[in-house]
Amino acid sequence: MTDRTSLKLTDERKREFDRAAEIVASGPEDDPPRSKVIDAALRHLIESKENIEGARDDVDPTTIQKVANTSVLGLRYRTRVESRFR
Repeated sequence: MTDRTSLKLTDERKREFDRAAEIVASGPEDDPPRSKVIDAALRHLIESKENIEGARDDVDPTTIQKVANTSVLGLRYRTRVESRFR
């Protein structure tokens, strides 16, 4: 992974940023910068993976799959968590 990147804000990506900003905002008047939205999304992804891995001994795999499968995280039956991007 390179240290530099540029974000091309397509209409869809802009809508996703706006939706994510609503989640990150501390209230209806808050407009967090995109860097804070990206930081929150990265932290959420990392913590989600850790939570899934931690729950494997306590929760059955079917329940974990139902609750945790997203377009970003895909779960293989009791074997691993994998990213669906790239």
